[in-house]
Amino acid sequence: MTTFPWLTTLMVVPLVGSIIVALLPSARAALAKQLALVFSLATLVLTVLMALQFQGDSTEPFQFVESHPWIPAFGISYSVGVDGIALVLVALAATLVPIVVLAGWNDVDDSRGSVKGYFALILVLETLMIGVFSATDVFLFYVFFEVMLIPTYFLIGRYGGLQRSYAAVKFLLYSLVGGLFMLAALIGLFVVSAQLTGQGTFDFLSLAGLDIDENTQKLLFVGFFLAFAVKAPLWPFHTWLPDAAAEAKVGTSVLLIGVLDKVGTFGMIRYLLPIFPAASDFYAPFVIALALIGIFYGAYVALGQNDMKRLFAYSSMSHFGFITLGIFVFTTTGQSGSVVYMVAHGLSTAALFLTAGFLMSRYHGSSLISDYGGVNKAAPVLSGFFMIAALSSLALPGMVSFVGEFMVLLGSFQRYLWIGAIATLGIVITAAYVLRLYQKSMTGPLKPELEGMRDLGGREVTALVPVAALIIVLGLFPAPLLNVINPAVQQTMTSVGATDPAPTIQSAGLPAEGADQ
Repeated sequence: MTTFPWLTTLMVVPLVGSIIVALLPSARAALAKQLALVFSLATLVLTVLMALQFQGDSTEPFQFVESHPWIPAFGISYSVGVDGIALVLVALAATLVPIVVLAGWNDVDDSRGSVKGYFALILVLETLMIGVFSATDVFLFYVFFEVMLIPTYFLIGRYGGLQRSYAAVKFLLYSLVGGLFMLAALIGLFVVSAQLTGQGTFDFLSLAGLDIDENTQKLLFVGFFLAFAVKAPLWPFHTWLPDAAAEAKVGTSVLLIGVLDKVGTFGMIRYLLPIFPAASDFYAPFVIALALIGIFYGAYVALGQNDMKRLFAYSSMSHFGFITLGIFVFTTTGQSGSVVYMVAHGLSTAALFLTAGFLMSRYHGSSLISDYGGVNKAAPVLSGFFMIAALSSLALPGMVSFVGEFMVLLGSFQRYLWIGAIATLGIVITAAYVLRLYQKSMTGPLKPELEGMRDLGGREVTALVPVAALIIVLGLFPAPLLNVINPAVQQTMTSVGATDPAPTIQSAGLPAEGADQ
């Protein structure tokens, strides 16, 4: 195993980039964009190099591990490492940031805020996103979890739309309240670890190995779950999301919904299940019920939206219902599907928001579906990318979202036949709002006011091609993704003590004999 500090380097590079960009004179806006792109691409290259050294067959729970004492008196350390689940989410963040920088090249001007400030905040956010997925000290995770709110708040509140202040404050308040519940549970977890071992700790592996009383687990579970449910967002903790998505810049919305929201479902897999296995089993029916409500509520509300960005937000809420369902049915297939779904949703969300953003930039910044029609006649390339994004959101076979959704549903059927059947009905509503969106905006006669609309340019196509390629390539050949994810999921299932009642999907996509996980 390499001793090079990969994860720390991945956090330092964009952080240094953000400092350099922030210190530039305001007149050097072009240079600020260029440097932001360079540092984000450098982070992506380093992520790829690190991923190539990841050993899928390793028996170690985490790889690329670093640990240094931070506050020894309270058992707090700077400890980072990744398993397959964390690795793919780190890679998702590193992939989307340079795409967001490139796509948002002309989204900010100095009439509202500093160009350099916007791109510096994007790079700071990248550092924190990598940190929150890499932390193996629970207190360090909490620090990243909370500090992420600061750049996100300013990205919404300073650079967003007319209602940006309201949306930013609402986002901040919801997140802070959830974070306070987690902080209380975190302190309680430290006290429990001190009682059981004689010395309190925040080390994840140590906490996951504790035999915590079931009633105590139930109490602490609630604190962590509320924070993760707000972040995810899971119904009914979702109401901050449509406002934030509608008012934020398109690039901010991509990172907010495409990556930051995954922290909630990642936290459920990483912390709730291994540390509180008995409580996870006890609360599973309640969480599954919330997930099912979210699937239908999000899809139904999306069906009635005329604002594209709000439609994407509510559809994401529906998708997160599927992700949460896959986690709490306690099957390897379902949980692996949830992780694939997280990656797929990040890519689909990026494609939807970016294509919508390019469309909006061509017609007064309007995100209303009713303002468009027949766009495929004036801008066929834009319409083509929009179709790929829409079909990915629909989970069409051949798209990576189909792999995740199919595995989640299969895992649900394995454990609870009737729950799988109910969840499957949500796909029908998803098809309705996705097809309605594409039909009303892209097909039919071209509206007179859209005559002369220009098609996508080189920079815009360059930003969209990698996302579309990943959606299709991983949809047709998901084995590289599953080879990384499956061992980590199996370790999580072992820690929970769950068993699969039916065959699971293997990395090669072939059924294998069922076995205890």
